[in-house]
Amino acid sequence: TGGSVQTTVNNIIPSVLGTCDLFEEKQIGGERYNLFTGCPKAQTATIVLRGGAEQYIEETERSLHDAIMIVRRAIKHHTVVPGGGAIEMELSRTLREHSRTIRGKSQLIINSYAKALEVIPRQLSDNAGFDSTDILNKLRQKHASGGQWFGVDIQNEGICDTYESFVWEPSLVKSNALAAATEAACLVLSVDETVRNPKAQNPVDDNRPVHPGRG
Repeated sequence: TGGSVQTTVNNIIPSVLGTCDLFEEKQIGGERYNLFTGCPKAQTATIVLRGGAEQYIEETERSLHDAIMIVRRAIKHHTVVPGGGAIEMELSRTLREHSRTIRGKSQLIINSYAKALEVIPRQLSDNAGFDSTDILNKLRQKHASGGQWFGVDIQNEGICDTYESFVWEPSLVKSNALAAATEAACLVLSVDETVRNPKAQNPVDDNRPVHPGRG
């Protein structure tokens, strides 16, 4: 509204007051809310979530939080990459081609990394109820022929140019995810031995009776 927070109602002057097109009190669920609409200087908004179960409300809140944070990062960093598994498929194709130029066991490592990147579009297809094998085959063929921005099309059960369809992700999120996944994999591979404390075969029963000594 453009108003300023006051600690008292005494000596109110016009410069601290705000304006709005409509003020109303509404009953939403079991609570009553004061709603200010049409505020000319508003920079924030309030979202009221309603649902039949607490679990549904919590899931909706998490989804909204994730969506808002993605938009915030996209606005803050100004660089995006196509979503829908497109960037993972393109990285997988590039790594497979690069692995053919390398000899030795390193080729197997790069191929395995490229295969692991295909988990993202596969999981997207499974979550949408699609045939993930068919979707991945189409994506491999499209990326091999130069369609670097093609990913999973949730709307039409197929593949599409996610860049043209405005399915974007902040590049910072994607680079952080790849870096974290690579670091976790390297950490697991660096473990060459584990130490385990097996349970004793004949544990001592602390409740057994104590025999008195002699003398």
